[in-house]
Amino acid sequence: MRLDGVGIWSSELRFHEDDGELREAAAELEELGYAALWFPGGRGGPIFDASGRLLDATREVTVATGILNIWMHDPEVAAAERAQLYDAYAGRFLLGLGVSHAPLVDRYEKPLTAMRAYLDSLDAAAPAVPKDDRVLAALGPKMLELARERSVGAHPYLGTAEHTRRAREILGAAPLLAPELGVVLETDAQRARSIARTHLEHYMQMPNYVNNWRRLGYGDEDVEGGGSDRLVDDLIAWGDLEAIAGRIEEHFDAGADHVCLQVLTAGDGLPRREWRELSAALPKSSRAAAER
Repeated sequence: MRLDGVGIWSSELRFHEDDGELREAAAELEELGYAALWFPGGRGGPIFDASGRLLDATREVTVATGILNIWMHDPEVAAAERAQLYDAYAGRFLLGLGVSHAPLVDRYEKPLTAMRAYLDSLDAAAPAVPKDDRVLAALGPKMLELARERSVGAHPYLGTAEHTRRAREILGAAPLLAPELGVVLETDAQRARSIARTHLEHYMQMPNYVNNWRRLGYGDEDVEGGGSDRLVDDLIAWGDLEAIAGRIEEHFDAGADHVCLQVLTAGDGLPRREWRELSAALPKSSRAAAER
């Protein structure tokens, strides 16, 4: 499966309680021109049921897990569920897989080995999950290499444009590279950074992310106390539409095929107003992806 252009990444696409509004929002996102709808895995109910709701509400857009936690889902069951969605919705489902984080998983050990074993099980399942229909959450070099060898590509989360550049170097030209990018439609720096830091607070406790930021050159002063302005600004795009469109372009210029936007706000619920406003940034970004 290949993706280009801009998609939406949102936990609300999985957990929003009003089914009617969720389906209406998914259909609108497709009409606005977003190329894919991504939502997280983890705990909180059947992930494949959530996928089916979004697929049923749309016609052509790709629906992707970002990501299915391999410690919490039996590979044979995952393969069977994926096959049902893939067949029922004309190949529009993309299975995103990840190893999550040690603080969230009991008996977390050797994540690279665990991912290899999970992929082996998907290969051996009946029906199997084809390499081109699965994507790996990958930050470090070794997981990026595994994504290159055993999947359609990589879906990095909470990276910078520099990480996208390095990921492309490791992946090579052909594999999919679909980074997530948090965005805040706010021009006041203090308010924008406050929203961004609230979002980042949880992730600042996760070694996988902190280690990745350190590999990118950020030091103790950047990853402590809520994060430095430098780190926050590099991870989260904020400002007006022009500023955010420019940040999207940075990832395309660095080698991304597809950028997944995660809208961050001070409230809860589906950020439909922001999704509509951001759709104005899509044509330029989509052309950049097509020209890569």
